[in-house]
Amino acid sequence: MKTILIVDDEAKLLEVVSSYLRNEGYQTIEASTGQEAIKQIKKSPIDFVILDLMLPDIKGEEVCQLIRQEVSIPILMLTAKVKEEERINGLVLGADDYMTKPFSPRELVMRVKTILRRSNDNDLLAERISYNDGELTIDANSKEVFLKGTEVNLTPNEYKTLLVFARHPKRTFSRNELVEKVLGFDYEGDTRAIDQHIKNLRHKIESNPKNPHYIQTVFGVGYKFKGTSYED
Repeated sequence: MKTILIVDDEAKLLEVVSSYLRNEGYQTIEASTGQEAIKQIKKSPIDFVILDLMLPDIKGEEVCQLIRQEVSIPILMLTAKVKEEERINGLVLGADDYMTKPFSPRELVMRVKTILRRSNDNDLLAERISYNDGELTIDANSKEVFLKGTEVNLTPNEYKTLLVFARHPKRTFSRNELVEKVLGFDYEGDTRAIDQHIKNLRHKIESNPKNPHYIQTVFGVGYKFKGTSYED
């Protein structure tokens, strides 16, 4: 049973969202402040976080960053903000998706199911694969990524993006293909969200993100992955 942490200071919203999720077989934990959310993350095994950006004590963006420092689990942001820059900022901080208030609880449940299904898709062709004499290593068993021996903290979508490239080295993917493979065929948001995930990933695994070695842009087409690999 997956455990979902719902973080929002609206009691009615917590009640409704929790009810819908429990009816679908999920276990829920509720928090009305950012501080409560961080305490729950540290003391309980959490599989998914639904996080409101407008909290009474700490900004949701800061809570997202603090969660990312503790665990790599999917985060769905709830926001009343509608500006594109603000939505993109959520993706920059490591959120996997966002929903704008007011929203349909049924749609939220479907988003949760879709994101969890994507984050569980781990089909690397080898248990462990390394690139460029061990500079970059993906461990499929532990779902960990290492750069020069140091673990890299990737979000689920960043990890899934890297796996897609690792399974198909040197293949050029269009943006729409990556959206389908990483975000799901039923994803209805802006396809340019994949650009932000790739930008984040480059900053974490590339020595020079502005001149990337691994994830290369194929202008007018999309992206491809390049690296000399060996498998364990």
